[in-house]
Amino acid sequence: MRGLFIALLWLILTNHAVGQPADAQEREALRSFLEDTISDASSFDDRYDAEVWLVDMSARLARFVKDPKHRLELLQDIHAASAQADLPPELVLSLIEVESHFDRFAISRVGAQGMMQVMPFWKNEIGRPDDNLTLNKTNFAYGCRILQFYLQREKGDLHKGLARYNGSVGRRVYSDKVYRAWRDHWRTEPLDWAD
Repeated sequence: MRGLFIALLWLILTNHAVGQPADAQEREALRSFLEDTISDASSFDDRYDAEVWLVDMSARLARFVKDPKHRLELLQDIHAASAQADLPPELVLSLIEVESHFDRFAISRVGAQGMMQVMPFWKNEIGRPDDNLTLNKTNFAYGCRILQFYLQREKGDLHKGLARYNGSVGRRVYSDKVYRAWRDHWRTEPLDWAD
């Protein structure tokens, strides 16, 4: 059954428009990579959860990230950072879509960096001035923990927590954008978007 699922996963990922492997050797390398990626997905409850989530989210992410190997690595890193911060990974994917459209080199007009648009001053605040915010794992670790902090501070209110994350306290324009991205592209389970 596991082999069948890996074969199905491979077909879904490689036949999704761009990113189709060019030859048999590349296809085999991708198949092996998929199996290793799923086996390494330690932030999931079990292997089946990893397979289902990675296949589903990879298909959704294909419009932003064409390379299937890169999508899986990215999704695994996002899921791991989300799990460590006790955040729904779909919320983090929504935030990244709004903040950077999955561009790790994005820099905002105020200097925020990376996919989650983390302000560089945080590096000095925690005594890690040499951290590189364009490295995805670093950016996700910072961004997810910052979002976790603001959501805890706002007692789980998604609109208020996201407004704090974005620096737009008292307004809902940003949180509404994240909500629409979640609703239209990333939703898997309900989140409490209460007013």
